[in-house]
Amino acid sequence: MYTKLKLLTGKANRPLAEEVARYAGIPLADIDLFKFANDESFVKINDNVRGADVFIIQPTCRPVNDSLMDLLIMIDALKRASAQRINCVIPYYAYARSDKKDQPRVPITAKLVADLITVAGADRIVTVDLHADQIQGFFNIPVDHLYSTPSFARYFESMKMENIVVVSPDSGGAIRARALATRLNCGLAIGDKRRSGNDDKAELLNIIGDVEGKTAILFDDIIDTGRSLIQIAHVLEDHGASKIYAACTHGILSANAIELLEASPIEKLFITNTIPLTEEKAKCEKIVQLSIAEMLAVAIKKIHIEESLSILFR
Repeated sequence: MYTKLKLLTGKANRPLAEEVARYAGIPLADIDLFKFANDESFVKINDNVRGADVFIIQPTCRPVNDSLMDLLIMIDALKRASAQRINCVIPYYAYARSDKKDQPRVPITAKLVADLITVAGADRIVTVDLHADQIQGFFNIPVDHLYSTPSFARYFESMKMENIVVVSPDSGGAIRARALATRLNCGLAIGDKRRSGNDDKAELLNIIGDVEGKTAILFDDIIDTGRSLIQIAHVLEDHGASKIYAACTHGILSANAIELLEASPIEKLFITNTIPLTEEKAKCEKIVQLSIAEMLAVAIKKIHIEESLSILFR
């Protein structure tokens, strides 16, 4: 059934790809991927992929432009090697926050990246928790948009927490937070946040909802520098939240995010492994990393045999 299914990965997140391969029971294809002395990337696929249904597991995480370029080159190599179908499994989709023209003379880079991947020869995209759902429409090929919410919900249910409220950092993430609150059968609160400029700084104006005496779970898709999330955690503390946790699908954790997290009132930060943790970041005792490898393995096998992915949304 899976004789024509091939798994491939670049350098962006090999540990995740290896875990997906173990769950799927399919080895990763052998490829050479390196840079020449002039900083140009080179890819050679050593396995036969003619007529194969190939899945490239490659998040476009740091170094973002290298990861993206490696993905494009792998797609081109597979196309020229006569692969039957090229599926790009991009757990973390970079440039997703540049999804609209909200200032004069700025690009919509999320759309540009979608065009690059499509023109390179991709036939399908599999991704996790896009920053904005409309990015699916930037592609003229099928997009399977998976969610981390079921994984987080199952984990929080196992923690047996009581008197929970899920908190969205801003109104834009309210739908995402409401989905988790529905699964946990708890209340919802929303941060009234205002952002200006392009420096990752935001001003929190208020918390809408009751958080006093409750266990608050801040839920967002991305934690980058962490400043906005930690600012909201302090406001939740001021509003009487008894415990504060945070859950974010994509743990970018750039700049001094770890230092800020360790000094914050957040007891634990739950993230997935869409982006690999450096050795230094992995030492932070506040970080708990959940794996999405099994979800991706199931999605890959279901797509290969043309079955519905609805089981992954339960």
